[in-house]
Amino acid sequence: MPARVRTAVIPAAGLGTRFLPATKAQPKEMLAVLDKPAIQYVVEEAAAAGIDDVLLVTSRGKHAIEDHFDRMPELEAVLERKGKTEALDQVVALAELVKVHSVRQAEARGLGHAVSMAADHVGDAPFAVLLPDDLMVDDSTLLRHMLAAHAEHGGSVVALAEVPRQNISAYGCPRVEEVDGSLVRITEIVEKPAPDDAPSSLAVTGRYVLTPGVFEALARVEPGQGGEIQLTDALELLSETEPVFGWVFSEGRYDVGTPLDHLRASIALALDRPDLGPELGAFLADLVRRRDLR
Repeated sequence: MPARVRTAVIPAAGLGTRFLPATKAQPKEMLAVLDKPAIQYVVEEAAAAGIDDVLLVTSRGKHAIEDHFDRMPELEAVLERKGKTEALDQVVALAELVKVHSVRQAEARGLGHAVSMAADHVGDAPFAVLLPDDLMVDDSTLLRHMLAAHAEHGGSVVALAEVPRQNISAYGCPRVEEVDGSLVRITEIVEKPAPDDAPSSLAVTGRYVLTPGVFEALARVEPGQGGEIQLTDALELLSETEPVFGWVFSEGRYDVGTPLDHLRASIALALDRPDLGPELGAFLADLVRRRDLR
């Protein structure tokens, strides 16, 4: 039986240039989606799925991420003195969600290189990789399914979602064969294929459950454009020696990788909240009506 997955690796070393100037002095992962930073959603997802150890792959200037998940006695003392017990409980609980560690990626060399930075921390155990540009607000359903599939079948498990074929060139794309329900086996995977050359309309998204064998595969990957090491290339190599599965899902994912996507996610999530949704919905409806009357 495969070992339990206890560690999640979160690559968070990117410069966030799409969000400048907002990210000039703060990590893009700390940009708020409603009332908490994007990366908090990801860490909470991992914790809810039973993961108790998180490794942040960071770079220079990302200390705010680690600070966010640490205790802050000065703030806690102020909140306690002012009787703000709900806020106090929130900040204390945040620091107790998981054990947070970090390792620095000295230079940006692609997702595969970022994952390889976790080798010493992970050792010979399976682990999850959660990309912070993808928020999953599904009560950790997707990650739980992937962990369960790994526990039952072994091998690695990659999250897959249907996308319009004309958009497939923005993703890794697999050729698959059915196994059981949402579970498929990946027989080939191509990084950012042209639509006419894509083996399917399934896209690799930002959730992975990986065996430690991926580190050996990453060491064999030849750097591509810009000297980057692609994780999809390593998965292709890994599939030659052990099974690589995909879990196909359709709901619960929000992309926050661009300003427009970030705004869409914030609006959609706000509309789902009873304390924000009714007033925001009325505001948006009135705004659209007034714009239509111009």
